[in-house]
Amino acid sequence: MEAKAILRTARISPQKARLVADQVRGLSAARALDLLKFSDKKAAHMIYKVVYSATSNAENNLGADVDELRVKAIMVDEGPTLKRFMARAKGRGTRILKRTSHITVVVGEGK
Repeated sequence: MEAKAILRTARISPQKARLVADQVRGLSAARALDLLKFSDKKAAHMIYKVVYSATSNAENNLGADVDELRVKAIMVDEGPTLKRFMARAKGRGTRILKRTSHITVVVGEGK
């Protein structure tokens, strides 16, 4: 049995979020939540909320035992990019890309 939670359009670049996601992939849900809670990265707070939501979904919707849950899959995909303009010298302008991410977490029992 597997439960899933998705955070769409998170305001962090996928490259930065994947660094944190790689740390918790395959860990038990409790260990992953502990690791994320004490991490200083911005992405850790976002991923913490998604992992917590997935474990809550498993507990409430599927009746799973929280102590047996593991992070089976965690994916960070690219979301829509916000295009912004920054003024530069001599009347020029450059584009600033504010990237977003879709964070998907699947938790399940077993290995």
